[in-house]
Amino acid sequence: MASMPFSASLHAFLEPKMIPTSPRWTSIALSIPSIKTSFRSSKSAISQHGFSLQSSTFPGLLLNSRSFSVNARAATEKTIYDFNVKDIDGKDVSLSKFKGKVLLIVNVASKCGLTTGNYSELSHIYEKYKTQGLEILAFPCNQFGGQEPGSNPEIKQFACTRFKAEFPIFDKVDVNGPSTAPVYQFLKSSAGGFLGDLIKWNFEKFLVDKNGKVVERYPPTTSPFQIEKDIQRLLAA
Repeated sequence: MASMPFSASLHAFLEPKMIPTSPRWTSIALSIPSIKTSFRSSKSAISQHGFSLQSSTFPGLLLNSRSFSVNARAATEKTIYDFNVKDIDGKDVSLSKFKGKVLLIVNVASKCGLTTGNYSELSHIYEKYKTQGLEILAFPCNQFGGQEPGSNPEIKQFACTRFKAEFPIFDKVDVNGPSTAPVYQFLKSSAGGFLGDLIKWNFEKFLVDKNGKVVERYPPTTSPFQIEKDIQRLLAA
């Protein structure tokens, strides 16, 4: 049997009607970027940043890379106002109620060596700046040494009676691990710490600007008084 000339076999290979349209074969075809092929009105291009394909002949072959950038941009555009939480009394609270305010968000505990100093200074800072637009949001957490073992009513009584805390206190949450509260997932992803995004201990602090964006993160050993200048700067902005 006479063999087919090379040019004829190549023409047959490149002919659109001979190319299967199943996804499996499509992926094989797209994995060979060195072959430039024209499928009637189809347009393909290989750039230095990757592969893109637009096709009116084969709409199923459209690689919608735009969706990836849109999703990534949506993630970065999230703010603290997109989250709902429960307060210490179990009531639903939309954090959008704090729009336009500077927020200091703290994971608190009642039986920590840092408790007395932090609660005292937080109460002082709140009293000093609350009329200027500061809100302190306290989230009890029992993940560090089991130092917040009490119920929500016990936590509320402790903070409000002993330290005269007037700032909002919320439902006890996890700040690390598989059950991390969504609001803390957002905080940590917005400001990863030195050892990654894990919260290190009780009384780690996040400072959020008037647009709901995290602008600073402080380790547990940073006292509220040390953050005062940063708070003043954001309040004046």
